[in-house]
Amino acid sequence: MHNAPMDTPVNKSSDNMESQVTIKDALSRPLHDLRISLLDRCNFRCPYCMPATEYHADYQFLKKQQRLTHDEILKIAGVAANLGVRKLRLTGGEPLLDKKITSLVSGLAGLPNINDLALTTNGMLLAPVARQLADAGLHRVTISLDSIDEQVFRRMSGNRGDLQQVLRGIEAASEAGLAPLKINAVIQRGVNDHTVLPLLEYFRGSGHIVRLIEFMDVGNRNGWRMNQVVPSAELLNIIQDKWPLNVVGQNYPGEVARRYTYADGQGEIGFISSMTKPFCGSCNRARLSADGVLYTCLFATNGTNLLEPLRHGVSVDELADILKRIWLQRADRYSELRRPDVAEHHALSKVEMYRIGG
Repeated sequence: MHNAPMDTPVNKSSDNMESQVTIKDALSRPLHDLRISLLDRCNFRCPYCMPATEYHADYQFLKKQQRLTHDEILKIAGVAANLGVRKLRLTGGEPLLDKKITSLVSGLAGLPNINDLALTTNGMLLAPVARQLADAGLHRVTISLDSIDEQVFRRMSGNRGDLQQVLRGIEAASEAGLAPLKINAVIQRGVNDHTVLPLLEYFRGSGHIVRLIEFMDVGNRNGWRMNQVVPSAELLNIIQDKWPLNVVGQNYPGEVARRYTYADGQGEIGFISSMTKPFCGSCNRARLSADGVLYTCLFATNGTNLLEPLRHGVSVDELADILKRIWLQRADRYSELRRPDVAEHHALSKVEMYRIGG
């Protein structure tokens, strides 16, 4: 997420906004946030997302013609913006592997009604392009960084990450005004839970927001087990023993993180607790995969193919009707309905996280 000065959306003059329809799903949740996966490739092989044993050198990723073009993405995003979407986030895979991402950002930034344009990245390729992205209209950026310990980070990136390079990317993004930066860390018991306090200490006072994410049963390949989850409440107690915290309210409806500030004024941290405190009731996000499938839940087993109608010349009005129908019928509540103690036995084939961001 980008250029915006806070976690709050960027305000634009209403004079620049076209009329916008607000649609709500079967549980009265509005469509507000569209996450767009640019490609299914990544330069990391994080074991909980794209383990190298499966995503090896011979793995067949999507070919260019199988992915949405930038024009197709802009068409979908433009229609979504007139159906209530105000926030766009570019994800992957690793979105910065798209060498033309700056021009796409520029196009998305010019859409009416969009007041928050963000990007999630592992940060390895960020330093050289941070300023260009900001100049193109990106508001904010989120960095996936699971540990500040060099060895732990290297291992959790599938032995592909360079911590110092990621830190340079964070610095470059901050200098470019893509702030406040969010640092997302997926916490796994016995893997990186012992590095949480050093991670927080590193970013205390920097203005960057560290968000600690419970290890989730996303996809089918990460070997998820409930005993690997470190509940947010447990982490909160550990952190409180070192640095007293104060609860902070939501910045906007549907915000997934529970927010806290350090009592000594040294910044903010957040907890994303899908396993122990599900937040389906306020979820207002749709996710678009690189091959043009629209999903209405992070844990979805299937979605709606938009690539086919796009390639057959669907009109803007027809595309709007498709999106309306998808959202009006939406009733997803996976995190609230699943029992964490049996989630590891979930038999359904869920979409992989690397296809729809996270």
